[in-house]
Amino acid sequence: MFRAAAAGVLGFILIFVESMIVMKLKGYATIEFGGIAPFINVWAMNFFFVFAILTQLTNWYGSKNRLEEDQSY
Repeated sequence: MFRAAAAGVLGFILIFVESMIVMKLKGYATIEFGGIAPFINVWAMNFFFVFAILTQLTNWYGSKNRLEEDQSY
């Protein structure tokens, strides 16, 4: 549940970061997304991107802790 909420917020923030990068590279003052539907499509793409990264980080952290606990000297 936390991953979905974090991915939603970070996906929305990522839209603005991507927009700023495009505006700086192209020299634009504003960006027109073309309506709400394209904006939601970009947000959904960013949502699933961030959700996949958070899932991998969660799995990595869990396996890292298991390996540390299994090493009993």
